[in-house]
Amino acid sequence: MLNWSPVTSHTAREGHSVRADQGGRADRILDAAKDLLLRWGYRRVTIDEIAKRAEVGKGTIYLHWRTREQLFFAVGAREAVAMIDAVVAAMRADPGEIALHRYMRRFFVEAMSRPVLRALFTRDVEMLDKFLSSPARKPLQGAKLLASREYLGVLAGHGLLRPDLRPADLDYSLPTIVFGFFGVEPLLPAELDLGLEEKAGHLADTLRRTFEPERLPDCGPASARVIEVFEQLSRDFRDAAYGGTDGS
Repeated sequence: MLNWSPVTSHTAREGHSVRADQGGRADRILDAAKDLLLRWGYRRVTIDEIAKRAEVGKGTIYLHWRTREQLFFAVGAREAVAMIDAVVAAMRADPGEIALHRYMRRFFVEAMSRPVLRALFTRDVEMLDKFLSSPARKPLQGAKLLASREYLGVLAGHGLLRPDLRPADLDYSLPTIVFGFFGVEPLLPAELDLGLEEKAGHLADTLRRTFEPERLPDCGPASARVIEVFEQLSRDFRDAAYGGTDGS
């Protein structure tokens, strides 16, 4: 027999409505913070300005995030969610996208196409200023965003890494290569006329030659588990963005 009553149903609807209102308000605040960050830079943006732009009280912002640093971490975390979701969509459409070189190619393109993430990965001091040294931003540049050990373990288990490599062997070399492609951006001479897709292609080729076997096996059998790993990563960043945590 179903345990249902108009009262419990009404209460459930009210709870859903409250959560929806809170989520919409949080997005409005994050939209305002992102717009002001891109326009003025981290140092100049105040909570007062964000509240004014989002049309909420200053205290309302602190109901969602305890500090200014956590709010800006949430801005980046929400961008990371969008990026990871795009990566997952590509993997669903083509299992070959789970291969390390193809995943990192898409990761690079997606990150560099999103101004907030681009600023984080290229260490744009003019835009981010002291936020670059804030502990709050570290999860956005950490290895868990780049490629989790679990993901690399799935690749190794399906022969998608060189047979002489363990996932732990990539802990240093993989981020060094990938973050090098991001970090070199401000140092590139103006006459080096390379588009984003070309740069991503160079990154993919480097990773293909360095970490993968000469003949890459079918990625299909590993795709479901890899997608699960990245879906969980997306949920983690979503929780960090909206849960008022610092993501650590």
